Amino acid sequence: MRYLITGGCGFIGCNMVRFVLSQQPEASVRILDRLTYAGSLDNLGEEADDPRVEFIHGDICDPEAARSATDGCDAIIHLAAESHVDRSIFGAEAAVRTNFEGTFRMLEAARDAGVQRFLHVSTDEVYGAAEGVSFDEDAPLLARNPYSASKAGADRLARAYWVTYDLPVVITRPANNYGPYQYPEKLVPLFVYRALRDEPLPVYGDGMQVRDWLHVEDHCRAMLTVLEHGVPGEAYNIAAHNERPNLETIRLILDELGKPESLIQHVTDRPGHDVRYSMKGDRLAALGWEPQTPWEAGMRATVRWFADNLTWLETAYQRGRDFFEKWYANR
Repeated sequence: MRYLITGGCGFIGCNMVRFVLSQQPEASVRILDRLTYAGSLDNLGEEADDPRVEFIHGDICDPEAARSATDGCDAIIHLAAESHVDRSIFGAEAAVRTNFEGTFRMLEAARDAGVQRFLHVSTDEVYGAAEGVSFDEDAPLLARNPYSASKAGADRLARAYWVTYDLPVVITRPANNYGPYQYPEKLVPLFVYRALRDEPLPVYGDGMQVRDWLHVEDHCRAMLTVLEHGVPGEAYNIAAHNERPNLETIRLILDELGKPESLIQHVTDRPGHDVRYSMKGDRLAALGWEPQTPWEAGMRATVRWFADNLTWLETAYQRGRDFFEKWYANR
């Protein structure tokens, strides 16, 4: 089996490369990645030199790059995305272009190449805020920020290619990911970075926004499960059932690092901040998947991974430093 993983040098992508190679030793993986601030060949480690891995430096929005990368592949795992809500609020164009147009280009390339399966990775954020409910896959998509709206559009475009062209598309909507190699613009690595430097942790609003935390290894298992056993045209929620207020997660980070809670600094909330994300996962459970990583153990191990890999964390942070300074300047 030859896989194409778009965004394979990013956080979830590099973990998925490792997972596929570990689970299917006879498989080969081609990576298509533009190597933006959030993606680096360093994330692949020794897998970058594995003869089963081929890297193509290219943009999913480039039709020729998409077509070239897709040629000869059996399945596509489409992970490439502009994934940070804050950046999409600061400027929406990159999210719209990459997440929607890029998905369109990959779907077109897949259709031309006749791939056997196309996995489109969406997000739980397409549902919008879960106020007193947990969404199943038939709930309306009510995205509330430019990032989630661009992903919702791509989600529906992917399904349209199944309905219209019989392209064997399956869609996943994962909960909030965490784990090694996550770019330090997201809560866990960013707050580890700042706490280790004894810098204030900028907590939006009252910090009681609820997120369902999905370890990236559990996510990788879920993606492969859906890719192999999912029904074309269907969407599958990947719910971890680890809902926690952000403040609880932040306090665990500080506790693991031996840092004081006085580092917590409440700042102006971001516009349109969804208070809670929550999904039902019955459809995926029926395929035999369930999360295996306990929240506290997984979170503490992740915090320790970042603390033990300070060179990686510092190097990654510096690639996006300008944005952090602008975004937090007046909060």
